[in-house]
Amino acid sequence: MKTKVDKEKCIGCATCTILAPASFKMDEDGKAVEINPPGDSKEALNDAHDNCPVQCISIEE
Repeated sequence: MKTKVDKEKCIGCATCTILAPASFKMDEDGKAVEINPPGDSKEALNDAHDNCPVQCISIEE
């Protein structure tokens, strides 16, 4: 699996870092960035994707 965050759309809410902390982190600009390969379960990645308020996370299998 591979994740991608669209930093143009990201609002920095950090929901993804809470739901999948081994797959996302916040950068110095206060935006989420992906950690690849992701270290969380598929379920956690899907939760992060589904709960992103601006839908800026994509997941490739």
